[in-house]
Amino acid sequence: MVNLHLVGRRGRVALVIAAAVVLSSCGAARSMALKSVAGSLASTGDTFTSDNDPALVAAALPFALKLHESLLAQLPKHEPLLTATCGAFTQYAFGFVQADAETLQFDDYEKSRTVNARALLLALRARSYCWRALEVRYPGTTARLRDAAASALPRAKKAHVPLLYWSASSLAAAISIGGLDTPELLIDWPMVRALAERALALDDTWNRGALHELMIAIESQSDALGGSEARARQHFARAVELQHGLSPGPYVSLAMSIAKAKQDRGEFERLLKQALAVDPERDPGNRLVILLTQRRARLLLAHIDDLILQ
Repeated sequence: MVNLHLVGRRGRVALVIAAAVVLSSCGAARSMALKSVAGSLASTGDTFTSDNDPALVAAALPFALKLHESLLAQLPKHEPLLTATCGAFTQYAFGFVQADAETLQFDDYEKSRTVNARALLLALRARSYCWRALEVRYPGTTARLRDAAASALPRAKKAHVPLLYWSASSLAAAISIGGLDTPELLIDWPMVRALAERALALDDTWNRGALHELMIAIESQSDALGGSEARARQHFARAVELQHGLSPGPYVSLAMSIAKAKQDRGEFERLLKQALAVDPERDPGNRLVILLTQRRARLLLAHIDDLILQ
């Protein structure tokens, strides 16, 4: 489960500025106003993440996503907004749409596939915005990532960690959602690792362990894809440490990435129960993320017999 950070505290201000842009007849003023709106939308905050009503946020996000895209039509090379839009679509695709598909798979498999296909398209749209941002920041990077992933990002700096993280997460989400039906995406898996490891080297504490949560999934892959259960568990421990045990994310990630793969019912159940034991009120700024992750943990526990076959 990726972290949900979207419009932020300044979203309402941005809408007011957007109205002023429409009324402005001066090109310079309009450009300045557009960049102000873009900067506001690219800033993170807790307007969405602190909410206690996932259904309300799910209904509101499509408008926020289209607002991002409308501004990018005017500012196609605005790197912070490209990064924020990539993150927003990734979170919507994985945190809401794909989550619905996961819920449906146990009762209506065909409908689940339809919803999953939509989630994949949204994740691919997210990836396209991050790829555009990478090209703005480092022209030619995406081609180099495909040719020599490990050495493609020597100029990246700490300030660029959000772009690297969302670039890795959007591609990882697309690969995860697409599964075995999209082998053309799976061949890009080394790019996910390269982006995440570069970000981790620059700032392993970024966003309270978000990179380590991502690395749990990366390291849970097979030996052929460079995975390591030992390293996955190390990243799990570091994520829990950085989050002071206040996030259910690492527990659900390790349960689905390692325990399920090993068909270890005891660990699978224990990890999910640990996720459910997290109190959302101890971290109100991330209340929504916690509630969504715990909703998934409950679903997985309810269907443990379908997921763990021994």
